[in-house]
Amino acid sequence: MFDSLNRRRFVARSLQAGAVAALGDYGFLHGLPAPAADSDKATRHLVPLHSEMEPLVRLIEDTPRDKLMERIVAEVRSSTSYEQLLAAVFLAGVRGIQPRPVGFKFHAVLVVNSAHLASLRAPDKERWLPLFWAIDNFKSSQTRNKSEGDWRMAPVAESKLPPPHEASKRFVEAMEHWDEEAADRAVTVLARTASAEQVYELFWRFGCRDFRDICHKAIYTANSWRTLQTIGWRHAEPVLRSLAYALLDRGKDANPDKNDYDADRPFRDNRKRLADIESLWKRPRRMSAEAAGDLLAALRAASPADGSSKVVELLKNGIHPHSIWDGLFLTAGELIMRQPGIIGIHCVTSVNALHYAYQTAASDETRRLLMLQAASFLPMFRQTMMGRGKLAEVKIDKLEKAEVKADPREAVEQIFDTVGKDMPLAARQTLALLEGGATRFPPLVRAAERLIFAKGTDSHDYKFSSAALEDYYHVSSAWRARYAASSLFNLKGTGAPDNGLIERTRAALAKT
Repeated sequence: MFDSLNRRRFVARSLQAGAVAALGDYGFLHGLPAPAADSDKATRHLVPLHSEMEPLVRLIEDTPRDKLMERIVAEVRSSTSYEQLLAAVFLAGVRGIQPRPVGFKFHAVLVVNSAHLASLRAPDKERWLPLFWAIDNFKSSQTRNKSEGDWRMAPVAESKLPPPHEASKRFVEAMEHWDEEAADRAVTVLARTASAEQVYELFWRFGCRDFRDICHKAIYTANSWRTLQTIGWRHAEPVLRSLAYALLDRGKDANPDKNDYDADRPFRDNRKRLADIESLWKRPRRMSAEAAGDLLAALRAASPADGSSKVVELLKNGIHPHSIWDGLFLTAGELIMRQPGIIGIHCVTSVNALHYAYQTAASDETRRLLMLQAASFLPMFRQTMMGRGKLAEVKIDKLEKAEVKADPREAVEQIFDTVGKDMPLAARQTLALLEGGATRFPPLVRAAERLIFAKGTDSHDYKFSSAALEDYYHVSSAWRARYAASSLFNLKGTGAPDNGLIERTRAALAKT
């Protein structure tokens, strides 16, 4: 689907005016011999991958960073597909980057789905750029992984695997007791014998179990599922082994099953609260913008327990879950407005992941639990932010519009010229733009992601933008413009320095 697009159609669809358009003509990508990965290297003690993927993964693993883009471009020109390349960089990260802590260097894996989402929204051959960025980013994480012990995923001990009919029970027991070896063996069997839906129905609960790694566990759970839906379940075994290992990360804590840490307390308390909530769909429920605002107001000062208790109250009063999620999305957006930076970013990306799990899980009980956990985690994020500095006194529901140019294309240019100089003003301009109609959002997205392609330097540029721009459509129409406005606190402006990706890609194309 990525090879049938032509340069003329791309140019016709590109922005035509101002600084965003001045990022350049990406038509050089239209020219996308395949070198094989080295085959004479000694066999390494690594978990094996499917035979059709091993050479491409080895190429990404073994090629020096300064030579890799040329090799990748050659692979693409030789008919390697987008999907194959996506699978290769994901699997390279899964078996070659330690998922502990679940973040930092492991963003080489966490960012793959976010880059893919950006690719899906991009026009024509620009769709290769986020994937090329993810491949280059992997090499940075690989270097850090080597300096921290050079962890690699080894083959599983086949003789110690449980029988298939016991795998699910063994997995749950191992995860509950934080038993790494037992969990690894059980999940290996599940990958080989159970359906994707059966396996992830277990993972959705454990992915939201604790607040360690500032909710990256929930993010990895959602992103691994989403990536496997694209690359195929046949690649699931190493992914699930990595995921189980990641979810059992407890840092320096003793076994959480035998202790009562702050990071684990919401899950234990919220499982008890489930008894007070009937099935989400046992009776008719009403949408309520007022209830969303009520939850937003409560979460500004709530403790983790107070946050989930407020959700229980709303559900008991017949409020529709969509309105509850509105309040959660708005709270996440407001927190990044109050303190832009790494914690605020994860408020947004975490709620995105928890909501995705909520949408995907089959169990009504699990869905209720995910909502309660989100309502507990947001106060924990706020408390963490308070420990890093003052939070600005800004309220997303009180944000006022700022004057913006009447022509929507000029307004988009104006907004991204303001980003980096005055983020609150850019947010207010965005509110004015989007209150003019929903059709104005796609051009804003297009400009935002084009700037990330050219200027994004960190995994969070992709993770945040993909989450925030996706969740615009998950928020009720009455709140969408305000939620979108909050995203301007962490998008790239036209004044940001270029990341060099476009020039490196252009140079690689010129050499192959």
